[in-house]
Amino acid sequence: MRPRVGFIALFVAEIVSALGNRMSIVAIPWLVLVTTGSPARMGLVAVGQLLPYLLAGVLATPLADRFGLRTASIATDVGSALAMAAIAAIPGIGFPAIVGLAAVAGALRGVGDRAKHVLLRPLAEAAGARMVRVTAAYEGSARGAMLVGAPLGGLLIYWFGAQGAIWVDAVSFGVCAAIVAALVRPPAGPDVAPVAEPYLRALRGGARYLRHDRVLLGLLAMVFLANVFAQAGTAVFVPIWVSDVVGTPALLGTVLGAFAGGAVLGSILFTALAPALPQRATFVIALAVGGSPQLLVLLSHNLPLVLVVTFCCGVAMASLNPILGALQYERIPTDLQTRVFGLATAICYAGLPVGGVLGGLAVAALGLDPAILLAGCLYLAVTLVPLLRLRTRDRATPTRAPA
Repeated sequence: MRPRVGFIALFVAEIVSALGNRMSIVAIPWLVLVTTGSPARMGLVAVGQLLPYLLAGVLATPLADRFGLRTASIATDVGSALAMAAIAAIPGIGFPAIVGLAAVAGALRGVGDRAKHVLLRPLAEAAGARMVRVTAAYEGSARGAMLVGAPLGGLLIYWFGAQGAIWVDAVSFGVCAAIVAALVRPPAGPDVAPVAEPYLRALRGGARYLRHDRVLLGLLAMVFLANVFAQAGTAVFVPIWVSDVVGTPALLGTVLGAFAGGAVLGSILFTALAPALPQRATFVIALAVGGSPQLLVLLSHNLPLVLVVTFCCGVAMASLNPILGALQYERIPTDLQTRVFGLATAICYAGLPVGGVLGGLAVAALGLDPAILLAGCLYLAVTLVPLLRLRTRDRATPTRAPA
């Protein structure tokens, strides 16, 4: 039972951490707004959390390998708890201190999340769980945390104020560290033991491997492009569409929540069906089915249709991250996983700021409907290319004669 206890404990710790992250994404910008009154500074503190998260996930992961993954996970959660507690405890805290502490917490989470992801595999294998199901269940729990964490953060702000909500966030990281320290004991092996390797050599090793894995690099490029178009829709197209067509911002959360709700259902379905599905073909087909329709349906100016199509796209797209995660566990050598996972996350997340900027420029230059049409057609073209290549490869693959 001990391997199963450790696996379940790590999974629970991930959920607690994800809830804390979502609450902090709401609470910290709100604290900036009420203390400074500046929407621009709200955006700056959001960047101050995300950018260190991505950079540390690439540049600091060799240190996690050096000190050991379990130790790195516990230490970074304790550090994140202390940073959040400092923001919550200082009366009248100023904007520079909020940004600095949020950046520290973001950097620590970037390392801690990578360490937990790598620990997941040996614990899952020791518990007898299949990785494709594990990654699907993990993605589903992350989607659930997104649905619950942000509204919960808003309620905590209403009940206790912004700094009170950040106290809860600090406690969540402390709970996460305590769960890992008390219950997670990964099996002995080279994938979790400290690695004594020079920093720059370790950093180059992760980049060198990813550069030569063309399959994985191609899938990451697809996710990067998907994030570009998805963020253009989420950050620009959908809010403007709701304002111009629906006429009330109250339904903005309904439209965005339809995709998240579909993604939760899709994660549950994929967890059950994953072992029977071909991974790469499912990835390509799901991206083609669930990608461009969520943009092109906005041209209908029909709210019920938009909600239905957006929900279905969420169901389809729910399989992407679990498949990508399972392939990373399968293809990447265990001693390189922490570093390569960090690079992979940075590549995928890099599409978010690009999409927001390009979406805004497109609307400013063309207008809303032409910008949506252009983005939807480009998104469709991007997703059809690998689908056509997949069909061509399948037709060209010779059928083996029975032995």
